[in-house]
Amino acid sequence: MVLPRATRSLDAEWPALDTVDLVWASASLHHMADPDRALAQVSAALRPGGLLAVAEMDSFPRFLPDDLGLGRPGLEARCHAALGEEHAVRVPHLGSDWGARLTGAGFTIEAERVFAIELTPPLPASAARYAQVSLRRLRTGMASRLDADDLATLDTLLDGEGPDSLSRRDDLTVRHTRTIWAARRP
Repeated sequence: MVLPRATRSLDAEWPALDTVDLVWASASLHHMADPDRALAQVSAALRPGGLLAVAEMDSFPRFLPDDLGLGRPGLEARCHAALGEEHAVRVPHLGSDWGARLTGAGFTIEAERVFAIELTPPLPASAARYAQVSLRRLRTGMASRLDADDLATLDTLLDGEGPDSLSRRDDLTVRHTRTIWAARRP
Protein backbone atom coordinates (compact mmCIF):
# COMPACT_ATOMS: atom_id res chain seq x y z
CA MET A 1 0.00 0.00 0.00
CA VAL A 2 1.29 3.46 -0.89
CA LEU A 3 -0.25 6.35 0.99
CA PRO A 4 -1.15 9.55 -0.85
CA ARG A 5 0.67 12.75 0.06
CA ALA A 6 -2.10 14.12 2.23
CA THR A 7 -0.19 14.98 5.39
CA ARG A 8 0.63 18.65 5.70
CA SER A 9 2.76 18.29 8.81
CA LEU A 10 5.39 15.66 9.45
CA ASP A 11 4.45 15.84 13.13
CA ALA A 12 0.75 15.07 12.55
CA GLU A 13 -0.76 11.84 13.83
CA TRP A 14 -0.47 8.97 11.40
CA PRO A 15 -3.61 7.66 9.74
CA ALA A 16 -4.92 4.27 10.88
CA LEU A 17 -2.99 1.66 8.93
CA ASP A 18 -2.81 -2.05 8.55
CA THR A 19 0.72 -3.24 9.16
CA VAL A 20 3.13 -2.41 6.36
CA ASP A 21 6.24 -4.12 5.02
CA LEU A 22 8.33 -1.06 4.23
CA VAL A 23 8.58 2.58 5.34
CA TRP A 24 10.90 5.01 3.56
CA ALA A 25 11.93 8.30 5.23
CA SER A 26 14.11 10.48 3.03
CA ALA A 27 15.58 13.69 4.48
CA SER A 28 12.53 14.10 6.67
CA LEU A 29 13.28 12.89 10.19
CA HIS A 30 15.49 15.89 10.97
CA HIS A 31 12.50 18.19 10.33
CA MET A 32 10.33 16.54 12.99
CA ALA A 33 9.80 18.08 16.40
CA ASP A 34 10.07 14.63 18.02
CA PRO A 35 11.79 12.13 15.72
CA ASP A 36 11.86 9.48 18.45
CA ARG A 37 8.06 9.59 18.59
CA ALA A 38 7.94 9.26 14.81
CA LEU A 39 10.26 6.25 14.91
CA ALA A 40 8.00 4.63 17.52
CA GLN A 41 5.02 5.23 15.19
CA VAL A 42 6.95 3.65 12.31
CA SER A 43 7.78 0.64 14.47
CA ALA A 44 4.12 0.25 15.41
CA ALA A 45 3.07 0.44 11.73
CA LEU A 46 5.64 -2.11 10.51
CA ARG A 47 4.92 -5.81 10.66
CA PRO A 48 7.49 -7.89 12.57
CA GLY A 49 10.43 -8.24 10.19
CA GLY A 50 9.37 -5.10 8.30
CA LEU A 51 12.00 -2.69 7.02
CA LEU A 52 12.54 1.02 7.60
CA ALA A 53 14.82 2.77 5.11
CA VAL A 54 16.17 6.14 6.25
CA ALA A 55 18.19 8.67 4.26
CA GLU A 56 19.53 11.69 6.10
CA MET A 57 22.07 14.41 5.40
CA ASP A 58 24.65 15.91 7.68
CA SER A 59 24.42 19.45 6.32
CA PHE A 60 23.52 21.68 3.38
CA PRO A 61 25.42 20.85 0.16
CA ARG A 62 28.46 22.88 -0.93
CA PHE A 63 29.06 24.23 -4.43
CA LEU A 64 31.49 27.15 -4.46
CA PRO A 65 35.26 27.61 -4.35
CA ASP A 66 36.59 29.65 -1.44
CA ASP A 67 37.63 32.52 -3.72
CA LEU A 68 34.98 33.27 -6.32
CA GLY A 69 36.81 36.19 -7.89
CA LEU A 70 34.05 38.48 -6.62
CA GLY A 71 33.02 39.49 -3.16
CA ARG A 72 35.09 38.45 -0.16
CA PRO A 73 36.64 34.97 -0.11
CA GLY A 74 34.84 32.48 2.11
CA LEU A 75 31.24 33.28 1.11
CA GLU A 76 30.05 29.70 1.33
CA ALA A 77 31.74 29.14 4.71
CA ARG A 78 29.94 32.22 6.07
CA CYS A 79 26.65 31.01 4.59
CA HIS A 80 27.12 27.60 6.23
CA ALA A 81 27.97 29.23 9.57
CA ALA A 82 24.78 31.32 9.39
CA LEU A 83 22.80 28.26 8.36
CA GLY A 84 24.27 26.29 11.27
CA GLU A 85 23.09 28.97 13.71
CA GLU A 86 19.61 28.89 12.16
CA HIS A 87 19.46 25.10 12.16
CA ALA A 88 20.48 24.94 15.82
CA VAL A 89 17.22 26.78 16.55
CA ARG A 90 14.82 25.58 13.84
CA VAL A 91 16.14 22.13 12.83
CA PRO A 92 17.98 20.87 15.92
CA HIS A 93 17.92 17.22 14.81
CA LEU A 94 19.95 17.79 11.63
CA GLY A 95 23.07 15.69 11.98
CA SER A 96 21.60 13.53 14.77
CA ASP A 97 23.05 10.11 15.46
CA TRP A 98 20.28 8.35 13.54
CA GLY A 99 21.79 4.90 14.08
CA ALA A 100 21.50 5.37 17.84
CA ARG A 101 17.97 6.74 17.49
CA LEU A 102 16.96 3.75 15.36
CA THR A 103 18.35 1.22 17.83
CA GLY A 104 16.82 3.23 20.69
CA ALA A 105 13.44 2.80 19.00
CA GLY A 106 13.97 -0.97 18.96
CA PHE A 107 15.13 -1.40 15.36
CA THR A 108 18.00 -3.64 14.32
CA ILE A 109 20.37 -1.92 11.91
CA GLU A 110 20.77 -4.22 8.91
CA ALA A 111 22.98 -1.85 6.92
CA GLU A 112 24.42 1.65 7.05
CA ARG A 113 26.08 3.28 4.08
CA VAL A 114 27.59 6.74 3.74
CA PHE A 115 27.53 8.38 0.32
CA ALA A 116 30.10 11.16 0.06
CA ILE A 117 29.21 12.90 -3.17
CA GLU A 118 31.81 15.07 -4.86
CA LEU A 119 31.10 16.03 -8.43
CA THR A 120 33.79 18.12 -10.11
CA PRO A 121 33.92 20.03 -13.40
CA PRO A 122 32.92 19.61 -16.05
CA LEU A 123 29.41 19.35 -14.67
CA PRO A 124 26.11 18.98 -16.51
CA ALA A 125 23.82 22.02 -16.64
CA SER A 126 21.58 20.33 -14.07
CA ALA A 127 24.32 20.75 -11.43
CA ALA A 128 24.30 24.53 -11.91
CA ARG A 129 20.50 24.51 -11.66
CA TYR A 130 20.73 22.48 -8.44
CA ALA A 131 23.26 24.98 -7.05
CA GLN A 132 21.04 27.87 -8.12
CA VAL A 133 17.90 26.45 -6.50
CA SER A 134 19.79 25.54 -3.33
CA LEU A 135 21.64 28.85 -2.98
CA ARG A 136 18.50 30.86 -3.79
CA ARG A 137 16.72 29.07 -0.98
CA LEU A 138 19.68 29.69 1.32
CA ARG A 139 19.79 33.37 0.34
CA THR A 140 16.08 33.79 1.09
CA GLY A 141 16.29 32.02 4.42
CA MET A 142 19.54 33.62 5.60
CA ALA A 143 18.98 37.21 4.40
CA SER A 144 18.80 38.51 7.98
CA ARG A 145 21.98 36.65 9.01
CA LEU A 146 24.28 37.68 6.13
CA ASP A 147 25.83 41.09 5.53
CA ALA A 148 25.03 43.29 2.54
CA ASP A 149 28.23 42.34 0.67
CA ASP A 150 27.50 38.62 0.92
CA LEU A 151 23.89 39.15 -0.16
CA ALA A 152 25.09 41.17 -3.16
CA THR A 153 27.54 38.41 -4.11
CA LEU A 154 24.79 35.81 -3.86
CA ASP A 155 22.54 38.01 -6.01
CA THR A 156 25.27 38.20 -8.65
CA LEU A 157 25.70 34.43 -8.62
CA LEU A 158 21.95 33.89 -8.80
CA ASP A 159 21.45 36.27 -11.74
CA GLY A 160 20.74 33.68 -14.41
CA GLU A 161 21.82 35.99 -17.25
CA GLY A 162 24.79 37.71 -15.62
CA PRO A 163 28.40 37.05 -16.60
CA ASP A 164 29.19 35.75 -13.09
CA SER A 165 26.03 33.68 -12.70
CA LEU A 166 26.25 30.09 -11.50
CA SER A 167 25.19 28.84 -14.92
CA ARG A 168 28.30 30.41 -16.50
CA ARG A 169 30.87 29.31 -13.92
CA ASP A 170 33.29 26.50 -14.67
CA ASP A 171 34.46 26.08 -11.06
CA LEU A 172 31.30 24.72 -9.44
CA THR A 173 31.40 21.45 -7.56
CA VAL A 174 28.68 19.50 -5.78
CA ARG A 175 29.80 18.24 -2.36
CA HIS A 176 27.35 16.55 -0.06
CA THR A 177 27.06 13.59 2.29
CA ARG A 178 24.04 11.36 2.76
CA THR A 179 23.78 8.35 5.00
CA ILE A 180 21.33 5.53 4.36
CA TRP A 181 20.19 3.07 7.02
CA ALA A 182 18.19 -0.12 6.55
CA ALA A 183 16.61 -0.95 9.91
CA ARG A 184 14.44 -3.94 10.64
CA ARG A 185 11.68 -4.27 13.20
CA PRO A 186 12.41 -7.45 15.20
